[in-house]
Amino acid sequence: MRKPLLAAAAFITVAVFIVGGVASAAPRGTFTAALVSDIGKFNDKGFNEDQLTGLNEAKAKLGVNTIAKQSDSSSDYAPNITEAVRDGANIVSAAGYLLAPTVAKLASQFPNVDFTITDDSVKSPTGDFSQSAFKKDGATYYVKNIEGLVYASNESGCLVGYLAGLMVKAAGGKQVIGAVGGIEIPAVDDYIVGYKYCAGLADPGIKVLDGYSNNFVEQDLCKAVAQDQINQGSQVEFQVAGGCGLGALNAAADAGIWGIGVDVDQYNLAKNVLTSALKRVDTGIFDAIKQAKSGKFKGDSDLLFDLNNDGVGVGKISPKVPTMDITAMNALKAKIIAGTVHVPVAKGSDLLGLLPGAKVGPT
Repeated sequence: MRKPLLAAAAFITVAVFIVGGVASAAPRGTFTAALVSDIGKFNDKGFNEDQLTGLNEAKAKLGVNTIAKQSDSSSDYAPNITEAVRDGANIVSAAGYLLAPTVAKLASQFPNVDFTITDDSVKSPTGDFSQSAFKKDGATYYVKNIEGLVYASNESGCLVGYLAGLMVKAAGGKQVIGAVGGIEIPAVDDYIVGYKYCAGLADPGIKVLDGYSNNFVEQDLCKAVAQDQINQGSQVEFQVAGGCGLGALNAAADAGIWGIGVDVDQYNLAKNVLTSALKRVDTGIFDAIKQAKSGKFKGDSDLLFDLNNDGVGVGKISPKVPTMDITAMNALKAKIIAGTVHVPVAKGSDLLGLLPGAKVGPT
């Protein structure tokens, strides 16, 4: 059984809001948990919305008070986190890698508050802190109250890529599939690297196109990237771009080819969805809040979610997929869990060194 491990994020100067020159949290009474979205917002039908589900589940099952702060732009990150602390939050969960620099700065200002960061970790297992928000250019940031929530999205990307490869191979014709990423960050790239690698396991002659919209919100941008890939012969489009990626699913539906969802089960969001690569970020938020409420929060460490502990996986699969293909995909899943197949990760990934045998794969 793998144990949760650790790693890091990227440094950007941010504004820190301090009252009276010394930061302090509001007086505590009942336990309060807060969640701050990234720029994808809570209505993205995926990554942020699912973390909000985890927050609401904690409210229902653990009896905690909750605060949800939506970030409409990156300039909202610092004030949203600060306001959550002022409102009495005992734990503040930052909804993604893009918030890591802000968390790195503010955690030291509020040492009595627990913080989590989704899709990022606190220490680099390789010792390379060149892209770290917590260690940069010799400076070390306070991490004792930060816990990373890290997901093996390369593994779920692998499974959907393998299924896509099997379907395209059986269909004949052009052996081409595509992936549409949002912003080019390791959390996105890990999905795509796994997708490419395992599509090749299923169909060694397959060509995998990839492109980035540099956006997690505007659907038209992702739709345009997907349409370009479809014009090059792509038979499957994997969206890895949050709300923006819904445009890629729609482009696939319009072209009559397969689409693959991301993060949550997006089977019902468009026609012709083959399946979805799941990242159970709701579970991560709930587990961290449960830890903190019980006094067992583990700052300066990570929680790792992978196939082994059901932290990533595959969503609903189209009934058009042959049973033998699903059986083959599940056999590959078993080999990954057993450690006989090692799915590569992206350059700069927090998973490098966290997943036994993982190496950097081609992007």
